[in-house]
Amino acid sequence: MKTIIQGKEEISKTDRAYIEINLKNLCHNVKVLQNAMPKKCELMAVVKAEAYGHGAFYISKYLNKMGIKSFAVATIDEGIKLRKYGIRGDILILGWTCVNRAYELKKYDLTQTLIDFEYAYELSRQGVAVKAHIKIDTGMHRLGIPCEEFLNVKKVFSMKNIKISGIFTHLCCSDSRNPEDIEFTKGQILSFYNLIDILKASSITIPKLHIQSSYGLLNYPELNCDYVRAGIALYGVLSTPDNDTKLKLDLRPVFSLKSKVVLIRSVKKGDSIGYGRSFTAKRDSRIAILSVGYGDGFPRNLSCGRGSVKINQHIVPVIGRICMDQLAVDITDAGDVNCGDIATLIGAEESNVLSAPVVADNSGSISNELLCRMGARLPVRIE
Repeated sequence: MKTIIQGKEEISKTDRAYIEINLKNLCHNVKVLQNAMPKKCELMAVVKAEAYGHGAFYISKYLNKMGIKSFAVATIDEGIKLRKYGIRGDILILGWTCVNRAYELKKYDLTQTLIDFEYAYELSRQGVAVKAHIKIDTGMHRLGIPCEEFLNVKKVFSMKNIKISGIFTHLCCSDSRNPEDIEFTKGQILSFYNLIDILKASSITIPKLHIQSSYGLLNYPELNCDYVRAGIALYGVLSTPDNDTKLKLDLRPVFSLKSKVVLIRSVKKGDSIGYGRSFTAKRDSRIAILSVGYGDGFPRNLSCGRGSVKINQHIVPVIGRICMDQLAVDITDAGDVNCGDIATLIGAEESNVLSAPVVADNSGSISNELLCRMGARLPVRIE
């Protein structure tokens, strides 16, 4: 569990860097997403990987207080942590769990995804009644019972120790507006509903359905299911800065990454800085050292001018190679910068060079990965 810091007066107690979480923006995003969903559809908050780096404890507790009663995690241990945090409601494990842990699934009232027919069979053989959602593979070919294997799907409903409470699929290119990808996605949706029709015709009571993750909602809002699995959109950003979506929602970033200026150095023209002497000053310069690095999740490939930070309203470049625990920025043109000043590396208030999608894109990745990598050793400050 991450260290939680309350209030601006506590900033001085953070030793070097911290994550800042804007709960007002989180609350806003929940309401915006809910308003975009069908009336009877429920938001399932995806809080795996420490709630995409935001801190699963405080995010989940806050969502619970808002009335969110459905959560999704990747692993059984993430689910158990949520229960120990006091999280109420349904918790769906999206990934694989060893069947030998069936007792823990029941003990902590967790819902397990059935990743294929053989897995469901082995889980039932453990002799422990567990709640489960059936995953259907409609074309992603990752997890799930293939949609054409409807006989196996029907058999799962009759397994003695499997209590089916949901059935779902995942759309592998719902973020794309390319015609070919739209056609493929519509094919996935059709395959899923064809299977549901077959189950209905077999007199099987259909459990709760879910197809859409964040981009499923943003690009296919017409779908009427029981849940929307909201991940990256819940945290107020898209995966890349150039994502075009059918729905244009007013989502607001929740996450900021900030660090203190811990040292200021004056270097002469011709001096080199950092590992490999990858930066050489072309003029007499002032350099600020920030106590944050790739060990905190800030990508190393933002070194040598590919990344930037904001100090006192000035955008300044990262220079030299980012280290595990420190990085350097050029503050020559940034005015009066002092030790103890706060630098923003990823900004919730920003919509340009410091937004998570842009920072991620500059590092050759997406917001999802960038945020999930953040802050294993950083405290979280709650606004």
